[in-house]
Formats: sequence, structure tokens, C-alpha cells
Amino acid sequence: MPRIATLTLNPAMDVSTGIARLAPTSKLRCSLPRYEPGGGGINVARVIRNLGGDSLAVYPAGGPFGAMLQRALEELGLPALRVPIAGDTRESFTVDEGDTGLQYRFVLPGPTLTPDERQACLEAIAALAPAPSWLVVSGSFPTGVALDFHDQIAALAQRIGAKLALDYSGEALRHAVELGGIHLLKPSLHELSTLTGRALESEADQEATVRALVERDAVEIVVLSLGAEGALLASRAGVERFRAFDVPLRSAVGAGDSVVGATVLALSRGWSLHDAVRYGMAAAAASLMCPGTGLCLAEDVERLFRQA
Repeated sequence: MPRIATLTLNPAMDVSTGIARLAPTSKLRCSLPRYEPGGGGINVARVIRNLGGDSLAVYPAGGPFGAMLQRALEELGLPALRVPIAGDTRESFTVDEGDTGLQYRFVLPGPTLTPDERQACLEAIAALAPAPSWLVVSGSFPTGVALDFHDQIAALAQRIGAKLALDYSGEALRHAVELGGIHLLKPSLHELSTLTGRALESEADQEATVRALVERDAVEIVVLSLGAEGALLASRAGVERFRAFDVPLRSAVGAGDSVVGATVLALSRGWSLHDAVRYGMAAAAASLMCPGTGLCLAEDVERLFRQA
């Protein structure tokens, strides 16, 4: 099976807990916390592993949470390659409010990566043998990382012959689209609206926007996440809409990463694009069913995929 490498420039140690209700100034007694490795690319690699695929997560990490992240990945048995850094890996915090069913997600900033540390991440991927067939880069850019670092990532993917899959946001997304050379792009509707400067409320606007990305050769495949409305696929073959699965919502953490991981895995296995996106949607729904920062279970994904 082709190997999929993921790069997480700003990983986190995810902590999740629950309380009855949020209230200001009061001491809030929380349930026992869950500690799990997080960050876009790491979540993608976890999903791929959960679904029986072959992946390697490359990530920079340092400090106490960096050591904790490495131990957590080892305990999961997830193939991973840590690039040591001087800064401290961040923590992210998720709180489930029992009385309302609402979830609150607190995302802290990450460490600054030095030029040498950024280069070490690229060299770690370049040294992989055999070279990966896919390179998935997902998550935020750390403090101090200029947008043109993406240019080096794209050049690396081209040099090693890997298909580049991206899940960026903000200015990093804008820069990547302007550069082009993306095989698979997975924006949310909010991210795509921010990119275009328009609300994209109608189906016609959404379809015209994703079609334009493909027609200008910036991206080969776009999978637009529409939340409860499902997803929109665009490729040279045209556009297609996918309905969302009706599942109980326990946590929204990792749903987008599940789409990326399962879709890329299916494509690496030679599946049709239609079935690959259906598989990604099933993985996202299965992750919504998991508490805290847990991710999809293979049995749930397979059951939902068969029902689609």
C-alpha cells in the first residue's frame, strides 16, 4: 500500500473534559480529563491508521507537552517522526457542557519555529525511503512562519513525486491557491468564503467557486465541507453534492481531518473519486459520534459507508 506522510507544523496535546455548565468566576469542577495527540496532520494520520492504512506523521515538538505528545503517539502505535525544537509544544483544551450539550474549544498559540527547525521538517520528509505517494499538510502555521514556507513544501512534494493534499485556512490558504500545484484541497465553507470575500450562501455560488479553482489549474480536486449540509466535490469531471449523515453529535473535533484522512486513504487504494469522498464523509460522521477528541472508529465508518 502506498505510504501517506502527514506534516503538522503546529501540533498540540489535546485535553478534553466536561462540566455541568460554564459560569464566570466560579470554580468549575471538571470530569476526568482525556489526553490525546492533536493537530491537523496528526489527526489525519490517526484516522488513516484507524482505518487500516499506512501513514507516517512528521511533526516538530519540544518541551513537556512535546514529550507527552511523543509518548501518546507511541502508546497509540502510530508511526511518527518527531523533529526536536527549542520551543514548547502547545496545549488545546475542549470542554463539553453537560446541561446544554454545547462544546467549547480553546486553542492556544504554538511555539515559534526557527528557520533551521522548519528546514529539518522538510529534510525529514525528503529522507523517507521509499518516498511517500501522498503528502498531507494540515493545520495552522506556527508563529513566525512566513507564507512562502508553503512554497518549499510544494516544491518538496513535486521533487519526491508525492501528491499534495492541503487543509489550510486564512492567508496560508490564499497563498497556496495562488501558487497552485495542489492535488486535493479540503476547505470549509467559511474558509472558502473568506478566500473569495463573498458569503457563498447559494448552491450556485458554491459550485461556481469550486469549479473555478479547478478550471484555473490551482487544484485538481476540491472537497468543500458544508457542515450539516454535507460536502461538495469538484474535479475535472464536474461537481457533485454529498449529503451529511444523520448521526448523534458528541464532538466536532477532528471531523474535517477525518474527511481528509479517509478520502486520501481511499484514493491511495485506487478507489473512484466518488467512493473516496463518500468514505471521507462516513469517517467525518463517525468522528462526530466520538466523545472529546476521539476520532472515528473503523466499524462505524464501514457501517455508514455501506448505508450511503
